[in-house]
Amino acid sequence: MPFNPHTEEDVREMLAECGVERIDSLFDEIPQSLSSEPRSTIPDGLSEMEISRHMHDGAYRDGAYLNFIGAGAYEHHIPAAVWQIATRGEFYSAYTPYQAEASQGTLQLLYEYQSMMCSLTGLDVTNASLYDGASALAEAVLMAVRSHKSAARRVLLPVALHPAYRMTVRTIVANQGIELVEIPYDAESGSTLVSSVKDRLNEDIAALIVVQPNFFGVLEDVNALTDLAHEAGIAVIACVNPMPLALLKPPGKWGADGADIAVGEGQPLGVPLASGGPYFGFLACRQAIVRQMPGRLVGRTVDLDGKPGFTLTLQAREQHIRRSKATSNICTNQGLVVTAATIYLSLLGAEGLRRVAARSHANASALTDKLSSISGVERRFGGEFFHETVLTLPAPCKAVCDALCAEGIVAGYDLSDAYPELGNSLLVCATETKTDADLRRYADSMARVVAAI
Repeated sequence: MPFNPHTEEDVREMLAECGVERIDSLFDEIPQSLSSEPRSTIPDGLSEMEISRHMHDGAYRDGAYLNFIGAGAYEHHIPAAVWQIATRGEFYSAYTPYQAEASQGTLQLLYEYQSMMCSLTGLDVTNASLYDGASALAEAVLMAVRSHKSAARRVLLPVALHPAYRMTVRTIVANQGIELVEIPYDAESGSTLVSSVKDRLNEDIAALIVVQPNFFGVLEDVNALTDLAHEAGIAVIACVNPMPLALLKPPGKWGADGADIAVGEGQPLGVPLASGGPYFGFLACRQAIVRQMPGRLVGRTVDLDGKPGFTLTLQAREQHIRRSKATSNICTNQGLVVTAATIYLSLLGAEGLRRVAARSHANASALTDKLSSISGVERRFGGEFFHETVLTLPAPCKAVCDALCAEGIVAGYDLSDAYPELGNSLLVCATETKTDADLRRYADSMARVVAAI
């Protein structure tokens, strides 16, 4: 809170009304072991400017880390205008736009968001967001099973999908009688082979999940996988990073007929890294299965005078329709971060997104070349990648990461827990935020650390 207007007398009156003597008593449910002692180094009687400077000086002493970790959450440059606009009162405090006549601004923003996400994914319809990419994928699985022509309740799930996504999907669909069949990745390329999918196809399969790029940063053969699934009569769920879609073929154009559903994490679109959230998920689909889509849709219409207006046109959740007909119990969407994403997409436009994606790929390629030139450091997979890739190290990843962290560098994501079969493998990422000097600093530090361990 940047400004607190309460005097000591105000505080005493409020505490008396609450029936307690100290503010700390309002938080007595917090264990003492988790409570911190008051800072004793802050002098009394400082002005607003002086206390602000004191706190900033302390923050600077903590240092800033050079970040090369991705693994589902990515550090992109966010223009200052994005959150300056998103935190205006009319956006910052807006809630569910049930009353269209009083919510035209919010509704128009969501309509613009949906339109841009449809353009990015190449599909017909997009909803107004979900909680995050992982839960969006679980909703897509449920959606695909409901819309399948037969009673099939098995879904093919690649092992090269983000581990947290796999766990989330299992948790959400486990009690729905849906079986998730894992598809291994190729040890050489890091991709999901068409032959591995073909070996597992049968009449009990409702959908295939295709990841682009996959968790290792590898680009999948999405055209072949999509066509194979459709030839077998099963749906295709695309799980995508929205940023590379500025350069790559959108899910709606995959193969001969395109994916049926596309989901992903919207964090790269103007949402900062903030200790795990809040983020937002997106979900797009074909018009033919729109009534199986969870969440809400905003539509554009005209009033009696012919003036354009916006309204909620489809709300397939139990609050609006009979519980037995609801597709999901998804509740309040991530409206504020969707607002930021809409502003981000509007400011950058198609050309801006292409430049960000291209620079991210170029930086990742340059970093990979520099690190691979270090003795004992090698690329683990030979497939094409976007802005992150897997490196095999000649020493335990944890020791290397700890040593680099001491030098102010977040080295990457240690894969040893999620993928123990890969040994000492590190997932590294570079976006458009990195300079040549940043890449050199990381490579020089890595070479020194590897040589010393």
